[in-house]
Amino acid sequence: MPTPSLLSQLEHFAPQPAAPLQRWWARQSPHRQDRFAVLAPLAAVLLFLVAIMSAFGYLRFEENAREREAINRDVEYTQQRLRLRLLEQQEQLMRFAREISSREVSHNDFVTRAEALVNLFPELRALNWVDDKLKIRVNYRSGSGTTKRPAARSETLEDSDTLVNFRLSRDLLLPIYSTPKAQTDEAALLQLHLPLIEKAKFKGVLWVEYSIDALFRYGVPQELTSKYALSFHDGAGKLLAGTTGSESQLKRHLLPWASPVNTYEMPLTPVGNGLTVRGMAYRTSLGVIGSGLFWLVMVLAGITAWLLLANWGHTRKRIKAQDALVQETAFRRAMENSMLTGMRALDLQGRITYVNKAFCRMTGWSEAELVDKTAPFPYWPEEDIELLNTRLKDELEGKIQAGGIQFRVKRRDGSLMDARLYVSPLIDAFGQQTGWMTSMTDITEPNRVRDQLAASHERFTAVLEALDASISVAPLGSDELLFANKLYRLWFGTQAGGHLQLVEEAGVPSPVTSDETQDTVDAFAGLPTDQLSDKETESAEVYLGSLGRWLEVRTRYLSWVDGRLAQMVIATDITARRVAEEQSEIQTQRAEASSRLITMGEMASSVAHELNQPLTAINNYCNGMVSRIKADQINKDELLGALEKTARQASRAGQIIQRIRSFVKRSEPNRSLASVTTLVAEAVELAEIELRRRNVKLTQYVAPHLPSLLVDPILIEQVLLNLLKNAAESVDTAQRPTAQRLVKLRVAQAVMSTKPVIEFMVTDTGGGIAPEVMTRLYEAFYSTKAEGMGIGLSLCRSIVESHLGWMKAENLYNGSTVTGC
Repeated sequence: MPTPSLLSQLEHFAPQPAAPLQRWWARQSPHRQDRFAVLAPLAAVLLFLVAIMSAFGYLRFEENAREREAINRDVEYTQQRLRLRLLEQQEQLMRFAREISSREVSHNDFVTRAEALVNLFPELRALNWVDDKLKIRVNYRSGSGTTKRPAARSETLEDSDTLVNFRLSRDLLLPIYSTPKAQTDEAALLQLHLPLIEKAKFKGVLWVEYSIDALFRYGVPQELTSKYALSFHDGAGKLLAGTTGSESQLKRHLLPWASPVNTYEMPLTPVGNGLTVRGMAYRTSLGVIGSGLFWLVMVLAGITAWLLLANWGHTRKRIKAQDALVQETAFRRAMENSMLTGMRALDLQGRITYVNKAFCRMTGWSEAELVDKTAPFPYWPEEDIELLNTRLKDELEGKIQAGGIQFRVKRRDGSLMDARLYVSPLIDAFGQQTGWMTSMTDITEPNRVRDQLAASHERFTAVLEALDASISVAPLGSDELLFANKLYRLWFGTQAGGHLQLVEEAGVPSPVTSDETQDTVDAFAGLPTDQLSDKETESAEVYLGSLGRWLEVRTRYLSWVDGRLAQMVIATDITARRVAEEQSEIQTQRAEASSRLITMGEMASSVAHELNQPLTAINNYCNGMVSRIKADQINKDELLGALEKTARQASRAGQIIQRIRSFVKRSEPNRSLASVTTLVAEAVELAEIELRRRNVKLTQYVAPHLPSLLVDPILIEQVLLNLLKNAAESVDTAQRPTAQRLVKLRVAQAVMSTKPVIEFMVTDTGGGIAPEVMTRLYEAFYSTKAEGMGIGLSLCRSIVESHLGWMKAENLYNGSTVTGC
């Protein structure tokens, strides 16, 4: 019998649960079986390596944990010993302080006791007796053997930290430890201030200085300094005493893979957080990580993994080469089938050797119906066969330009489309030309869009040419004229001079020219048009003497088709409108003058009565003087007094006549700064004639410190006079009793639509305005008076609005009864 295969042996000896695994293995392809065969040993080696590293890591973790517990315990023991030592010293020093407070201690006694304490506790560096005036009375410093006598009491505490601790001890009456700080030029010190209290009164302090270095030498056990790097640190973590080697310095002697050094730190009581004890473990060995067994296992596992990876990599390269060849073929075929451009290959005799799916889709003919065909091809229209034969001949001779050719293609269903054909030589792998490769693109839609754009451009140009406005476009900083319609060419010709003249006359600021404008790159290209001046969007009315026309000029910036920033100018002929406006203004001025004449005509009787008074007075004065002169009954003084009164009455009559003449005189509008008080006074002077005739009382209020107004005084006085006269007529028509025949004039500052204004308010006590009249109040030639012309309020409103003001009327009510306007 033949020898059974390895697979048969595995199936024979394998347990029953392995049957699913075997069936899965049998279903895999040989390619995948090779891959799993290579990856399985590699996975086993990696799992073994992970297990070994995990075991060694766990052992190292346990070693670090034990070391950390040991250093924490020893640092706490050191801190406890130092705490007991400091408390013992503090108790001895407090007893010494009480002796100083209870009785006067002589210099020699203080020195003797201080020397005994220093000998007992070598870390004490100095003892100072400071009174409540901050003067050092006696001090003792170890090692020097010198003391300051009581005569040297002028020395005071100058150090700021010492002064702060002294004040804290004085305020709290408790022992105060200072916060030690590392010094670069001298050893660090620790101060203790013990208050001296006599009958609850503060008498000073016992100022004790500790040497932190000596405290470390005498307070830390020697057996611990040999095991750890113990040190004292201040609140900022700076070294005060102890081992100078830091953690970073100790790590220099360790291997890079060694674990960090264990450290532990805690504050030293009763000093507080300002003085801490830090312990750092010495690393004397590399631990289990440095053992030879570990590295032997690591090296062997690494070599095995490297060999397996090298074998697997070689297999992968072979598989990748095969896959790349298959994928390259599939990719090229997929790319050809997914292209939107039709591809066609011809041999040197003009026979079709290849077409892609896009070409078949465009023409509607299949690949089998096109390959091996010669001219005429099925997709050629019958009416273009002669032309296409000529082009095919040029194509085979290489005479087709790089820009391609355009022709019509007949689809299988008989429809036609526009196509563009590009031709290039077909070169094989050996560098020999074997035919011609052509690419065909459907341009039916682009041609349709182009035709529509051309038609749209023609319509747009026709509209612009037919406009009754001149339109021109020119780039900034250049004399080139980009566009001009028919009317512009009729007025200014084909040059940009008219465009620039319109821009200059309209007042649009010209850009600053420089040498950069002569460069080939437009200096204004890319400038955002939304950040340009707003002035260029406003219209301006200019007069061109060369044309004899008034033009309304509007400008705006736009980005031209080539990306340059250009300026468009639209000029409209408004000569007829300007003439009409001038005629309207003349008619308005005539209407204003006529309104003033009508007002004076209505007030003629009142004016005559007003003039009759001074004239009568002059006549009486003159007759009286003549009679007395004839009777020789007047002296010189009486004659002068009578003549002065006569002159005043004549002056009054002259003023009335002059005021009426200036009011009714026709003149050009002349706006100037006018005082509000003067305007009101002159208007009231004329209005009082009518008010007295109608027995109406006028009360006026003009707010002080009103600003001057830029107005035409005559027009504003005309408005005030008209309003006051209408108010008097309304009161007279309503037949109010004498006590209620009132008209009020109030002038003050106000705010309308968030703008400060001067408000002229005329209030009467007449019958008000009827609702049907209110709607037509400012309508021209509408009047409720029998003799009225209906132009008074209409002119008043026009005058007020020409001065940028508002005019409105409203009735006053007492309940439902109208009490005035």
